[in-house]
Amino acid sequence: MQVEIQGYADEYGLDYFTQIFEMLDYREMCEIASYGGFPVRYPHWRFGMEYDHMIKSHTYGLSKIYELVINTDPCYAYLLEGNSYVDQKLVMAHVYGHNDFFKNNNYFSRTDRRMIDVMANSAARVRRHMDRHGVSAVESFIDVCLSIDNLIDPWAPFRDPSRKPGDGDGKDDETGRLHNVRGYLEDYVNPPSFIAEQKERAKAEKEASKRKIPQRPERDVLGFLIQHAPLESWEADVLGIIREEAYYFLPQMQTKIMNEGWASYWHSRIMTERALKAPEIIDYADVVSSVFATAPGQLNPYKLGVELFRDIEDRWNKGRFGAEWDSCDDSHAKANWDRELGQGRDRIFEVRKLYNDVTFIDEFFTIDFCRDNKFFTFAENRRSGQLEIETREFEKVKTKLLSQLTNFGQPFIYVVDSNDLNRGELLLGHRHEGDDLKLDYARDTLRNLERVWRRPVSILSVVDDKPKRIRYDGSEVTISDEPAAFSV
Repeated sequence: MQVEIQGYADEYGLDYFTQIFEMLDYREMCEIASYGGFPVRYPHWRFGMEYDHMIKSHTYGLSKIYELVINTDPCYAYLLEGNSYVDQKLVMAHVYGHNDFFKNNNYFSRTDRRMIDVMANSAARVRRHMDRHGVSAVESFIDVCLSIDNLIDPWAPFRDPSRKPGDGDGKDDETGRLHNVRGYLEDYVNPPSFIAEQKERAKAEKEASKRKIPQRPERDVLGFLIQHAPLESWEADVLGIIREEAYYFLPQMQTKIMNEGWASYWHSRIMTERALKAPEIIDYADVVSSVFATAPGQLNPYKLGVELFRDIEDRWNKGRFGAEWDSCDDSHAKANWDRELGQGRDRIFEVRKLYNDVTFIDEFFTIDFCRDNKFFTFAENRRSGQLEIETREFEKVKTKLLSQLTNFGQPFIYVVDSNDLNRGELLLGHRHEGDDLKLDYARDTLRNLERVWRRPVSILSVVDDKPKRIRYDGSEVTISDEPAAFSV
């Protein structure tokens, strides 16, 4: 069966790592799924909790894991041995789509393809720490680390580590100089004594900024804590393990819609055009309908992703893009528009390589697509307590969708100062994007950061349109006014 499906994947031009399939029963599948696809991962109680949840959900028929595929080279995929013959063909086709995406999407290009070995080594180190310091102490610290594992910089893997902030700006000679278009007035507009004074002031500020840590707001909070927090060696090692795994899984969060859409697109093409036989159509339709079904109040990444890829292919095949298409106001002409360009296949392969979910939705979620697929936003009716349609307006729908995807719907948090108030306290900043912090989440996060920093921790934010400082001193959380809001 694998040879057959792989042949179809080659025929369609998919480019993938060597694919290895392993068959598991449902208990083994739940065990591996609870570890995020890596059975060699470090020991922790939450994996047992995940396993218990999955096994009960599967037993009572509430959910079913058809497959697991992980981003490694070679690419490992786990198949459920209870799947029917049709299910296994569909799942294999789906896996080859994921494999192609892992190998070719730019956001996965900086990930470690040997993560199975890395996690096995990390697990061995964690077990040694547990032997020396006790299971309870290590697991408690892992709990703290996991509560802040989203405080990383998504763009750090793509940033040049050799370039420091401010390098090559070339502005030193112009420090304090006022703009002057009349050269003969230069000595009056910018007298030498004034320029010298400004340069001295700039030099003093630069020296002060060098002493400040960090010199400018730092988004990789975990990386900063590893370097500057007063951690024991084993704690720094554990925090480093959590950070490394967070960066490994980051691209999967950045491309959830695209990744599942791409895999769904190819399993649909392979099954309906090549692998599916007439007696299998009903079984295939039954499985696909459950995968693409949308539960009330939820966004289905499979459905949205595959429909967008199909729409892109259709638009570029018919030439429904560019200045001519955008400037056309004739609805009849647009409905029958077909330039027969045939560029759809090349375009979706290009999109698969260059985009993430935010840029994917931002560019290709058009008003026509929104209308044709009947998208809307919903909200809870305060009187009835029921979810109801809020609006079908394209701009509001797209804005809501992008806001959920930008930074995964989480707040933008930065390290501002490691010596706040000159008392060794840690100061964070929240870049306010219109939504206030959830204060209960903020309190718990500050408590866990205080556990790592071992000194009081504060965060600058905006609460009810007013700049505030939320501070945890080791015993209680206080909220006080600030003169100005934090900005980057």
